[in-house]
Amino acid sequence: MAPIPSDHHHRSTTKASNKSFKTRHASKSALKDRAKGKVESFERGVRKTPQQQVMSKIDRRNHAKQLRQNKLGEKREEGSVFVGRDGAARIVAVVPLCGDVTGQAVARELNASVDAEEQTPEQTASCRVEVPRFKQRVQYLTPARDLFACLDACRVADFVLFVLSAEAEVDELGEQMLRCIESQGVSTVLTGVHNLDSVEPAKRRPDVLKSLKSYITHFFASQDKVHDLSSRQDCSNVMRSLCTTVPKGIRWREDRSWMLLDEVRWEEAGPVVTGTIRGRGLKADRLVQVGEWGDLQIEKITAAPLESKNKRIKTNDMAVDVVEAEELLQEPGEEQDDLAELAPEEADMDDAMSIPAASLAPSERKAVLLDDHHYFNDDDRYDLDVPKRLPKGTSKYQAAWYLGDMSDSGSDMEDAEDVDGDMDLDTRSMAAGPADGHFEDMEMREPTEAGAPSEYPQSEFFPDRAPEEEAEQIAAYRQQRRDEAEEDREFPDEIELHPHVNARERLAKYRGLKSLRTSQWDLEEDRPHEPEEWSRLLEIADYKSAKNRVLKETLLGGIKAGTRVHIYLRIDVDQKTRLQSLPAPTALFSLLRHEHKHTAVNASISLASDYPAPLKSKEQLIMQCGPRRLVVNPLFSQAGNTPNNVHKFDRFLHPGRTAVASFIGPVLWGSVPCLYFRQRSAHQPGDDAIEDLAQSLHDKPAMLDLIATGTILPPSPSRIITKRIILTGHPFKMHKKLVTIRYMFFHDSDVEFFKALQLWTKRGRSGFIKETLGTHGYFKATFDGKVSPLDAVGVSLYKRVWPRTARAWVAGGDERVREQVPELVGVE
Repeated sequence: MAPIPSDHHHRSTTKASNKSFKTRHASKSALKDRAKGKVESFERGVRKTPQQQVMSKIDRRNHAKQLRQNKLGEKREEGSVFVGRDGAARIVAVVPLCGDVTGQAVARELNASVDAEEQTPEQTASCRVEVPRFKQRVQYLTPARDLFACLDACRVADFVLFVLSAEAEVDELGEQMLRCIESQGVSTVLTGVHNLDSVEPAKRRPDVLKSLKSYITHFFASQDKVHDLSSRQDCSNVMRSLCTTVPKGIRWREDRSWMLLDEVRWEEAGPVVTGTIRGRGLKADRLVQVGEWGDLQIEKITAAPLESKNKRIKTNDMAVDVVEAEELLQEPGEEQDDLAELAPEEADMDDAMSIPAASLAPSERKAVLLDDHHYFNDDDRYDLDVPKRLPKGTSKYQAAWYLGDMSDSGSDMEDAEDVDGDMDLDTRSMAAGPADGHFEDMEMREPTEAGAPSEYPQSEFFPDRAPEEEAEQIAAYRQQRRDEAEEDREFPDEIELHPHVNARERLAKYRGLKSLRTSQWDLEEDRPHEPEEWSRLLEIADYKSAKNRVLKETLLGGIKAGTRVHIYLRIDVDQKTRLQSLPAPTALFSLLRHEHKHTAVNASISLASDYPAPLKSKEQLIMQCGPRRLVVNPLFSQAGNTPNNVHKFDRFLHPGRTAVASFIGPVLWGSVPCLYFRQRSAHQPGDDAIEDLAQSLHDKPAMLDLIATGTILPPSPSRIITKRIILTGHPFKMHKKLVTIRYMFFHDSDVEFFKALQLWTKRGRSGFIKETLGTHGYFKATFDGKVSPLDAVGVSLYKRVWPRTARAWVAGGDERVREQVPELVGVE
């Protein structure tokens, strides 16, 4: 072995010595830091996060094994509802997207592929089969090609099978059903094609499948195959997927207890519904939502096994079958939810007797409310309260500005009643002058038409014009403004006052705001105008924590999912006739705690980009959110959070835009998807078509168009929706920053009333009203810059608007048209 060179040995020795020196130095520095009280927040060289830890090969194998076992356990728990002799059936909704496809024919082909026999007649919309090959039950839902019927079926389905046609294209109704089912939330989806064997020549069939797959992946990107339902092998594969796959479910549905109703029967006490519990455990204390019947209370819950256990006893003469009594599973307790929608009225005599100062009649106010302050004129200062003790010789004008006592002894003080009310000439002239202290030029100014001294040297005298001439000028100016501005785009909130209307009375409910986002909103001003039930609505202080508490409550107790039960519903005697006249429900959803209480509901709404026109606020819509369908007249407001919780009201919602829709309705916990429909009547009301219109309501239901989608947002009665109006004026004369404005007001008293509001122009200038000119609403204003003659001067006013109450939707025609012809349709 060759000897190591001495220089290499020297370098190795030097490196070792340096390393030992650094180690000793580091340890000494650590000891010094520890002696000084310094503690390191982390250990050097040790990675704390699990992603950065270096694991050995055995640890990685054990970790992967644990994850695999946990995943299998979760799948086993999710699929446990289908296991066993009394397991729940797998619900499959068959949705035909083309007119030449029927769900019953598809169900027969699927059953024939696995040699399964139907247990219910074919003509019903629901059939149940036993699949011996996979030891599972499958229940088909084959609704008619109706929008709401398909939505109801997919809302309770574990699997949704969309069926396309090889010969016909998807029509308008089929595409609308696709969009609605996708928006409301859907579980596991499969796709099949019907009548593919009729395509000739056979070599065109792969191209047809490829085209249909491209179409369905536009809505559901996870679809990797379109099954040929004319092939027995493909049908068998579909049945294998239906019987072995664990459905993914729908988030908002799995947070509640729900069931598909197998039977609905009536007894003397009330209705009894039968089905298998799904989702969370069912509790008798919670209310249930039963289709169009609405929200009802539970009387009791009993067991309903598929095979009744009969006992046969033998007597002297014959054998008698004895049926065991139904096993009582649960009854409601003392904490059962009631059917009250609003909080009880509280009669508080103290609150009734004490009327806040801000709740005075609008006619008694001396000036407009700006933010949370009333601004008065100079002459109104004398009406304010003055101190009880004032310095001797203090005039009434000086008393209005006095803040406190001069001394503690009181020798130089006198009572406010002793102040001489008759001021001398000098004091009177000082009180009548402006507050800035410039009085030299007051005698040299020319008086205005009103006779009051003017603050500016260029005050004009405006002669009275004939009413017809002035009306023509106003009409010409406003017509020019309409031609220049695009309607509902440039000034969507602009209004026009009539010359003979007093703006102070017409706009009595409006106020000014310095900033829509940050200005404080005085709530006391809204008390006289709020709806009667507003104070009785449910108000949730901390929505996030309340929602988590309610959802955690569903995890404990209740009848286990997978149990088949009879649910006895509690109704009043008056309700029985009304409920029997309604269609029989197909599903039952258990409501969470407080979901029957009414509050100010907020939901996002996104209008479809292809909608032909803007949607007007307060227009009647049909809204589906979770298990409910409501008829709403929503208020649209701007989305987002503001420091003062004030949001601007939108008169129109334009296509492709998003806003917040508000209405009074029941609470719904969680982010539940919302669908907005608009009814499209085939007939339009006219003078000669009323009878045909009334008849069409009974013969053919109105078409429904999906126009918007959204999501439920946290409810809040404290959300302030403000309606803004804009009064615009015309710059008549200009001198630098001083501008004379007309056509905004038409009375001098209106100018004085709204004098505290800030003016603005279209091109970004801001200013304030300085003085009124004459009695026709002309006034002078000063701005922060030069104003163009082509500019428009505006002022913004705000008023709080209140949401309207929603009502439950009931199938049976166009509600809007029913209101127009009540005497023919029979609706009061």
